[in-house]
Amino acid sequence: MLSLPELARAHTDLTSDDVAWLALLQADWQIIADLSFADLVLWLPDRDGSGFWAGGQMRPTTGPTALVDDVVGTFVAAGKRHLLDAAWRDGRIARDGDPEWRDNVPVRVEAIPVRRDGRVIAVVGRNTNLHGVRTPSRLELSYLQTASELTQMIAHGAFPYPGQRSDHADSPRVGDGFILLGPSGKVSYASPNALSVFRKLGLAGDLADQDLADVTRSLVPPALRPDEETISAVLGARVPRDVEIGNGDATVIVRAIPLRPTGEQTGGLILLRDVTDLRSRDRELVTKDATIREIHHRVKNNLQTVAALLRLQARRIESVSGREALEEAVRRVGAIAVVHETLSQSYEEAVEFDAVADQLIALVSEVGAHQGSVRLRRTGSFGTVASEVATPLAMVITEVLQNAMEHGFPDERAGTVEVLAGEEDRVLSVRVVDDGIGLPAGFDPAGLSSLGLSIVRTLVAELGGSLTIGPRADGTGTEVAFAFRPEGFSAGRA
Repeated sequence: MLSLPELARAHTDLTSDDVAWLALLQADWQIIADLSFADLVLWLPDRDGSGFWAGGQMRPTTGPTALVDDVVGTFVAAGKRHLLDAAWRDGRIARDGDPEWRDNVPVRVEAIPVRRDGRVIAVVGRNTNLHGVRTPSRLELSYLQTASELTQMIAHGAFPYPGQRSDHADSPRVGDGFILLGPSGKVSYASPNALSVFRKLGLAGDLADQDLADVTRSLVPPALRPDEETISAVLGARVPRDVEIGNGDATVIVRAIPLRPTGEQTGGLILLRDVTDLRSRDRELVTKDATIREIHHRVKNNLQTVAALLRLQARRIESVSGREALEEAVRRVGAIAVVHETLSQSYEEAVEFDAVADQLIALVSEVGAHQGSVRLRRTGSFGTVASEVATPLAMVITEVLQNAMEHGFPDERAGTVEVLAGEEDRVLSVRVVDDGIGLPAGFDPAGLSSLGLSIVRTLVAELGGSLTIGPRADGTGTEVAFAFRPEGFSAGRA
């Protein structure tokens, strides 16, 4: 299914500003569909004037649909829908007295011109399934009155309001809470859900004929509400804005839509949404994230303490092999600490691994036997890896780098060790290539049982990956390569 911009480019002469205006209308037209109890279809004029293309569709959540099938992308020739032709030609809302019959369902059809900067750029078809119509309640009458004023504003180019949209996740919807303000700014009608929202804020009486801003001031302490000008402007529906208010009992998002069907303000639409539970969960998540980061920070500190103790112990050991074993332990603990340090600074349970790899390279360089004579560098990108992947990956890279330093460059020989990382088809491939002396004759990695190689094999297997060790293909040296596709892995491009 093509999007609105794609349909507009393919079939119309609408400008990018026209399409942006229609997109802004679509962002808000769930409100109009719900208030109208009707399906809406956005019709775009074909560039050669031969008819209209359906560029968007919205069904109501407050009543039965009149359009069972999706119509986006379909074409209606000029003359087939006389109401569309009339609204486009005359620039006025067009409607029939008698309903159309579709699949044995009576449907009332209206066509609303969409005006921008004095020009009609599209038409909105409003289709109401009359099987769902009954003697309207005061709620339904208030909905329909508000819908009528909003459609008049669309026809005059006064709606939607630039910069405001209702397609955000926490934006209030009609069913969440509906308040209609009269010309004086007082409440002329409040839906039961709107009353329930204000009751959670502490309201004891009714909202009818009340000044909504004054009522809110009495319920929300000054320290917990916006400035006085914002309260008056939004809760009086003088400006198209939303604001979040609350006290110790509830938190509410309030959205104001001034109603100006003839140019002068006749009242306002206030939509409310109780987001108390949502904000409580947000706070819990923030607290949880902070706790997790603090845990990672403390683990990092503890690991660094362990590494420092091992380093002190190594200095007291006269045995060369014992000292080297402790230094290897220091390096391994340090590699894990680097991962926890990165996680302690992140709000996500994932790691931008390039920074970790660079720190590991610096760590190995510091404890290497030939500091300054062997250059280590990274090429390409690891991207983002899940936290459970970061630690084994860090350990593998550290072990391979250390082995390259120790065995590839004896007698303080100079050279380069390069870590090459890249992703393809969500498989991360890592190669560690050096230009050292290379592997000994008859080298068989399967027959080796060194601790470092055992660690590498075990961790690569845990990652579900493959490991190869062999001579460098393009010259003297050694290449260690491994690749894996861990669960939750999302790599960046090299």
